[in-house]
Amino acid sequence: MVLRSCCKFGPVSVLFRLGYVALLLLCVTHLRCARAETKTVVQKDAEFDVTYNDTVTSDNQTIYAFNHTVSRNKTEGVRVTVDVLSEGAESSPILFVVRQKQAVLSFQVPLILRGLYQRKYPYAHVGRTLCQPPTRTLSETQYFFVDVSTLSSLGTHYQLRISRVESFTLHTDKKFSFTASPSQPQYFKYVFPDGVDTAIVKVNSEMTFPCSVMSIQDIQCPVYDLDNNVAFIGMYQTMTKTAAITVQRKDFPSNSFYVVVVVKTEDEACGGPLRFYPLRPDELIDAGNRSKTLDVVVSPAISSDVYVMGMLFCLGIFLSFYLLTFLVACVENKRMHRRREGLLNPADMSPAETGKPGVTPVSPYEYGSFADNASTLSSEAITDSIASDANYGYMERSLESVTGRSRQESLSSIEEDDYDTLADIDSDKNIVRTKKYLCVSDLARKDKRVLSKKYQIYFWNIATIGVFYALPVIQLVITYQTVVNVTGNQDICYYNFLCAHPLGNLSAFNNILSNLGYVMLGLLFLLIVLQRDIIHSRALDRHDLNALECGIPKHFGLFYAMGTALMMEGLLSACYHVCPNYTNFQFDTSFMYMIAGLCVLKLYQKRHPDINASAYTAYACLAAVIFFSVLGVVFGKGNMVFWIIFSVLHILATMLLSTQLYYMGRWRLDSGILRRIVYVIYTDCIRQCSGPMYIDRMVLLVMGNIVNWSLAAYGLLKTPNDFASYLLAIAICNLLLYFAFYIIMKLRSGERIQCMAMVCILFTAVVWGFALFFFFQGLSTWQKTPAESREHNRDCIVLSFFDDHDIWHFLSSIAMFGSFLVLLTMDDDLDDVQRDKIFVF
Repeated sequence: MVLRSCCKFGPVSVLFRLGYVALLLLCVTHLRCARAETKTVVQKDAEFDVTYNDTVTSDNQTIYAFNHTVSRNKTEGVRVTVDVLSEGAESSPILFVVRQKQAVLSFQVPLILRGLYQRKYPYAHVGRTLCQPPTRTLSETQYFFVDVSTLSSLGTHYQLRISRVESFTLHTDKKFSFTASPSQPQYFKYVFPDGVDTAIVKVNSEMTFPCSVMSIQDIQCPVYDLDNNVAFIGMYQTMTKTAAITVQRKDFPSNSFYVVVVVKTEDEACGGPLRFYPLRPDELIDAGNRSKTLDVVVSPAISSDVYVMGMLFCLGIFLSFYLLTFLVACVENKRMHRRREGLLNPADMSPAETGKPGVTPVSPYEYGSFADNASTLSSEAITDSIASDANYGYMERSLESVTGRSRQESLSSIEEDDYDTLADIDSDKNIVRTKKYLCVSDLARKDKRVLSKKYQIYFWNIATIGVFYALPVIQLVITYQTVVNVTGNQDICYYNFLCAHPLGNLSAFNNILSNLGYVMLGLLFLLIVLQRDIIHSRALDRHDLNALECGIPKHFGLFYAMGTALMMEGLLSACYHVCPNYTNFQFDTSFMYMIAGLCVLKLYQKRHPDINASAYTAYACLAAVIFFSVLGVVFGKGNMVFWIIFSVLHILATMLLSTQLYYMGRWRLDSGILRRIVYVIYTDCIRQCSGPMYIDRMVLLVMGNIVNWSLAAYGLLKTPNDFASYLLAIAICNLLLYFAFYIIMKLRSGERIQCMAMVCILFTAVVWGFALFFFFQGLSTWQKTPAESREHNRDCIVLSFFDDHDIWHFLSSIAMFGSFLVLLTMDDDLDDVQRDKIFVF
């Protein structure tokens, strides 16, 4: 029977029955799972300005439906405010999703924001402004939905409120105050009015902290308004008390933009204290109250007419110096013409007259006999009469041998090694340079053409240095400006943002334009020097005795180098102000070191033409100064080891230079230096107590050592952050000290300062005083964070275009030009005085 039954149903029927049973079991299981996963979705019609208190779990989801009328001529902001009232919601936060017509905004509450080192800050109160999509019709009703859900099986209680932002659109020159926090950022809309192409957005606060960020973004969704994404788009800058961004219409196709203000979770970016490091990686840190009250105002920036006025004002100031120089040159030329006419009339001159009328040369014999000087060499003269320079000429060289030489001979065939090869010249130098009272004729014995070639190297070297230095600098600052424009990060450059006028891709054109004075006045100084050089060359060609044997020897190579350095300072200062910051500050100071060094060398060269440093030595020393400047900027901040090494080197360099100047180069640094020092101390201090032979030089060097040792001690004790400015202060202090000594000794020697030189000195001193006043206003500083630097920003003060630092550029370029003129004219009273009656000091 069984066999008959199986044969009756067959194997196909058995398989069908088994499949049916399996399908039935699968359907039962699916129904049970579906019943377990069923979530209740509730949609509610909601209204504005109503607070909804509700609870959400993993089993239910609530959707709030809102609608509002959007007008094309009036923009209203919509703000979502959420509070989580339940404890322990951090483990299972609530997710809020706002669905709009053309945008979706989602965020969780509590909102977790991260700081440095992955610190986590929870915020249970969150407020966000919805992005407003544009409308093409005059009026349109738009719908949006707020979905609330969570994965927590326990109920989480929350509050939801949707409200309108009545002051969502900013108006020109109208201040608006608001409050923001890390979880409640704010942004507003501004539309360019007709006739306004550039506007400046200013955000201010009475509170320094918490640190915040202002951002300018285009009208598009989403708006990046959280601390972790505000830098994704647009222009932005950190702020403490003030921030300002200049916005141009051409950068925004919709002729409008959003002003976004975000409060950061931490204050480290604004120079504030850094919070403690969390003990556990996932530990949540209570941020405390980080609300900040701010106000925003948008004002029209300057028009193109102001740009034109600013450029004309800048050109007019410096072109007036060209006009004044031309008038002075005409008067001087007329005076010289009358003087030549007087010289051609012998009845007007006394036969015994050798000096300039009104000048009474002081005889060196008033201070002692030259014969006595040659025979009374103390141990100082003995110990330093070791080294010898080749190429030293005889004072007794006849005038005919000097003037009879063909002036057409090429300077390239003249070398210092071609002269002064006799063995007795070394002893002659030791006798001459170690005299107690030196005259210019003692240190102006080398061939003039040799020295002219030597000092012309200063000009060619600095021109070469300038080209090789400026080209990569220009390339680098263009890259800086491009990075700023592309990334929108305005913390890279330390501008005075309250007076930064853009032009093209340049963010602060006014700071660049104001450097034009250095270039124009440097070029004018070169033209003045060229004119004097031509006049002197013509005097030499006609064998003028005054040009050959009277006055301070005229070598113009250093003057050409100074004028070139002033022009390069203007160019590199302009490059620095393309994007001023910590890393490229050396562009603004390198040629300041050059100018200070060249001025000191020129002062020394005036009465020491034969023993002045060569261009190679001078520029090598200046290169070492710039090298230490770079090291100080990179490693000097708070590094005591660096300051100790630098201070020791500073003091050693001061002592070596003092020895070189005191002995007029007649000493040598070798293995026997210690033995000779001991011998001098024994003979001059122990065996017999004798004062210094060269009292004037000793006074200068003692004062110089006091100043430099004091500066070294100040640097070691205070370790200033701005090492480049500290190094520049050392150079300027030494220059001023030497200049003051030169003026005092000039007057003490019976010489006088002519009217033109005196006018230049007084004018330059006054201008320097005003220039330093504007320099110390400190409109920005890269020694602080960008946000702290902006606290020093100020509005424009001249033509609504130039700020205090621009005035510093104007005045300092004029003062440097005046200082160069002082160096050029201060010894004009000696042009008719024999060189053996002009003292060396």
